[in-house]
Amino acid sequence: MKSILQDKKESYLSGQTYGLEDHHIYFGVGKRKISENNGFKVWLTASEHRGTYGVHGMFGHELDLKLKKACQKEYEKNHTREEFIKLIGKSFL
Repeated sequence: MKSILQDKKESYLSGQTYGLEDHHIYFGVGKRKISENNGFKVWLTASEHRGTYGVHGMFGHELDLKLKKACQKEYEKNHTREEFIKLIGKSFL
């Protein structure tokens, strides 16, 4: 998996190395492909990904936003905010 935030296969949040799932930080119509092409992905445990408090869980909005902001900050180290907005449609910072 290509990721601009990680170079190891371990949970981005906990460092766990087993039971991992790859998470597309920006998803939805057309965004999944953009995430694939640009490395906007991280490894998460099943609980961090799909659990109640996981990114896709009932109480995961804060975590989802945290990942989106971290990814945008990393992307903007080598690109402009305008380039990011052109890709994703808005800024999270």
